[in-house]
Amino acid sequence: MKIGTFSFEEYIEKVISFHGSVAPGMIAGGFMVDLARTNLPPGEFFDVICEASHCLPDAVQILTPCTIGNGWLKIVPTGRFAVIFFEKHTGAGTRVFMDPEKLEKWSEIKSWFFRIIPKHQQDSALLVSQLQEAGNSIYSIEQVTVKERFITKIVKETPAIILCPSCGEAYPENFGVPCPACAGNGPCE
Repeated sequence: MKIGTFSFEEYIEKVISFHGSVAPGMIAGGFMVDLARTNLPPGEFFDVICEASHCLPDAVQILTPCTIGNGWLKIVPTGRFAVIFFEKHTGAGTRVFMDPEKLEKWSEIKSWFFRIIPKHQQDSALLVSQLQEAGNSIYSIEQVTVKERFITKIVKETPAIILCPSCGEAYPENFGVPCPACAGNGPCE
């Protein structure tokens, strides 16, 4: 069994290295990424949308060139555990999600997914084992078209970099004057 180019055990090591622990969401995410990629036309350029903000984006970043930093991975927090791989110009894509109807025979996965048992009471070894054994069987796939507003547009002109008259830091001119932070929209007090 492989997840991306890694054996299951190698992938678990990557998860621990990247995420800091054996994260069930990243294990599930690895299977989901594989399913999505195998259902895309070969050679297409794609972007990815994660509908969950935890764990799933990390699996995408380990297994694909799509990262939040390069803009090819976006998080659209619908609260659903789903990933969409789509052609970056047309929006045509494949959506993979954990299917609640397929979890009945996987007690520990179901308990984790629906948060039936608190995390500290879960049997982590059983959960990982069930995720491995379930493989792709607990996910569903659908062909979708991503809404226009979520498709990356190629910016033809790069805005000039200017200095904010208030703080003196450099930022893109198209953000207005003063910079967004000095205008009260920054993350710090």
